[in-house]
Amino acid sequence: MVKRKIDEKSCGIVTFRQTSTGPQFLILKYPGGHLGFPKGHVEDNETEHETAKRELEEETGISDVEILEGYREEITYRFNNQGQMSNKLVVFFIGETKTEEVKISHEHSQFFWASYDEALKKVTFENSKQLLRKARSMNLV
Repeated sequence: MVKRKIDEKSCGIVTFRQTSTGPQFLILKYPGGHLGFPKGHVEDNETEHETAKRELEEETGISDVEILEGYREEITYRFNNQGQMSNKLVVFFIGETKTEEVKISHEHSQFFWASYDEALKKVTFENSKQLLRKARSMNLV
């Protein structure tokens, strides 16, 4: 496998809340139509956790998230960034919130709280599905 230079780095949180029927995962609808988890660009002098928490709050209004230890997953992909192909690294954590109310930012058009099985069906990309599977395999949710 060829290692590519990373042009952009983002961090995000696979966010869930416990309900009487089990964990519910927060899924956002992005402008391109795909469904995934909250994430965003690392800013100067931020740690990965700081970026992930800031982006979650900016994109959803959720500020009470506890990042669970032992889960740090990286996904990489190529995308078209204003006519140039760019290599992106996204570091994901998993975090639990008690907040149900979501106030999505202008960056998204919808949100869903979904069970594990529903979330696996809803998220668009395989690497996002793998994030959920990894959390389940680690008995975190």
